[in-house]
Amino acid sequence: MIEIIDLHKAFDGQKVLNGTNLTIPDKEVITIMGKSGCGKSVLIKHIIGLISPDKGSVVIDGVDITALDVRELGRMRERLGVLFQGGALFDSLTVQENVAFQLNEKTKLGKGEIKDRVMRALEDVGLQDMGKKYSAELSGGMKKRAGLARALITEPAIVLFDEPTTGLDPIISRSIHRLIRATHEKYRYTAVIISHEVPGIFEISDKVAMLYNGIIEEFGTPEEIEDSASPVIRQFITGSLEGPIESLS
Repeated sequence: MIEIIDLHKAFDGQKVLNGTNLTIPDKEVITIMGKSGCGKSVLIKHIIGLISPDKGSVVIDGVDITALDVRELGRMRERLGVLFQGGALFDSLTVQENVAFQLNEKTKLGKGEIKDRVMRALEDVGLQDMGKKYSAELSGGMKKRAGLARALITEPAIVLFDEPTTGLDPIISRSIHRLIRATHEKYRYTAVIISHEVPGIFEISDKVAMLYNGIIEEFGTPEEIEDSASPVIRQFITGSLEGPIESLS
C-alpha cells in the first residue's frame, strides 16, 4: 500500500501540491489524471523519492520514505520500476542491453540467467525479435514496450507510469494500455499511472484519482468517476472549455 498524507510542495513560491491525500491499494491499477502542469509528475517523483516534500509523508508498506537516509532510500527504490514518458532508453545500447542494464549493475546473476530473463521480458512485451535493435531503429510504441520490459525486469512490487502513451496514436495507445494490464495480471504489481488519456485509460484502471489545485478532487472506480457530478471532473472528461478548469487560448 502507498499512502500520500497531507503532501505539500511549492517551487519558487508557486504551490503545486497543497495537502494531497491518496491511498493506493496493493496490487491495483491506479490512474492519476489532471490537466497538464497540475502536479501529476511531481507527485510521482515524491513516490520515487526524487523530491522531498515541504510538508507531509509518503508511506510505502508502513515506512515513511521521506524520513529515510540515502542508503535506505536506495534499497526502497529496488522495489520500484518506472516507465518514463519517452522510454528513456540508452541510445548507445541495444534493446537487449537496455533491458539487462539493471540486472548487470545490481545483481550477481550469471550471463546465461540474465539473457534468459531478458528474453522472457522482451517476449512479454512483444519484442522478442527486436533485442539487437538500437533505440533509433524503434518506433514510438516499440520504445514504450522496451521501456516497460526494462521496468519489469527486476519484478518490482510497484511500477510507476509517467504518461505512458504520450506521442502515440490512438490505436498504439490502446495496445500499450492493454499491455500494461496484461503484464499487471502476470506480475501482480501495484501500478500507478499518470495520464490524461480519458476515457481510454479507464478501460484498464481499478481506481481513478483526479488531481486539481494540488489536492485529490475525487477518487473512485472508473464508473464512479464517469458518473461524477463534480464540475471539475465533468469538464476534464468532456474536454469542455466551460467550467472551473482554466484553459489558455
